[in-house]
Amino acid sequence: MTRLLRITLLSLLIIAGLLTALIYSLTWRPADKQTLPVSCVAPRAPTLLPGQALKVMTWNVQYLAGKNYVFWYDTADGSGPDDRPTVEDMASSLDEVARVIRDEQPDILLLQELDEGAKSSHYQDQVALLQERLVDLYPCSAQAFDWKADFVPNLHIFGSVGRKLVTLSRYQIEHAERLQLPVSPANFISRQFQPRPALLLTYLPLSDGGQLAVLNTRLDGDMPGRSAVQAQAKATVKLLDKFEGRGTPWLIGGDFNLLPLGQFLRLDAVKRGQYSPDSELHLLWDKYPMIPSNSESSGIDREKWLTNFPNDPSVEGPDRTLDYLFYSPRIKRVEAKVRQADTLRISNHLPVIARFLLPAAQ
Repeated sequence: MTRLLRITLLSLLIIAGLLTALIYSLTWRPADKQTLPVSCVAPRAPTLLPGQALKVMTWNVQYLAGKNYVFWYDTADGSGPDDRPTVEDMASSLDEVARVIRDEQPDILLLQELDEGAKSSHYQDQVALLQERLVDLYPCSAQAFDWKADFVPNLHIFGSVGRKLVTLSRYQIEHAERLQLPVSPANFISRQFQPRPALLLTYLPLSDGGQLAVLNTRLDGDMPGRSAVQAQAKATVKLLDKFEGRGTPWLIGGDFNLLPLGQFLRLDAVKRGQYSPDSELHLLWDKYPMIPSNSESSGIDREKWLTNFPNDPSVEGPDRTLDYLFYSPRIKRVEAKVRQADTLRISNHLPVIARFLLPAAQ
């Protein structure tokens, strides 16, 4: 009996070891800080000038899936009927995304949720597909994964994932980094397969020798009462404080997955579940200017500043604000908007666009 027990235990240990090795080989564990390659296809992209105007746009393009679906993750109980979009719908969304970008022509473009090698998007390299259509506008770019695995055992995925943050720029980028944000708590196995939210940090040189720091992010859509979202917001503020202390002008944009002041109570009770009544976003807006501001997103014209149109058949249009631009007080806001009229069928998020004036030379 003792010999049989030893053999059984040894077999279990071998199986556990093989399973652990398999999980590690299929998943991705990035370093907390990574230097990223910067691509500049033009011989010499222009350099930013102190005091110049700068147009910035942030947009979560939902891996070009469009608005013809209710995906499994779009419902609170995971019962949405759709697992992935068709190639035809993604091609249509790609054309529409490129159309809007060409029409707006921002100087800096911050995109979230572009896929590469993911089963749910038919293994497309969506960054390359989009850059083919925009190469004359944006010579410089940097990109970073925030979710990656060769195989995820979730039955709705049951294959690879690869999701990216992408920053495109008309101006020279001299350095880029991926900075890991805190991840949601989970057991050892689940933790290996979950998204890994990050900051994509790019430095754009100024002609006077200074730099503009530009950050791109998508925070977790976590449940309230869990620590990850608050920890991600705190880590972001800590970095912004560091830039401010150094006198480095900065901008950050993305899908923060957090509500502004006053919108929690405006949502139907059944739609509040993933949000906290006291939005963790206050950690940022308490210190730094925000677009849209709380007075805009909760004021009399608040409908103009809604940025999220859920994939929910009971919702007829945008009903909340989740996407923002924050910026250094050294930078001056000139104008801003959410482009709504012709973007409602492209993604479940709408583009936020702003024009700024950079600080003048000292």
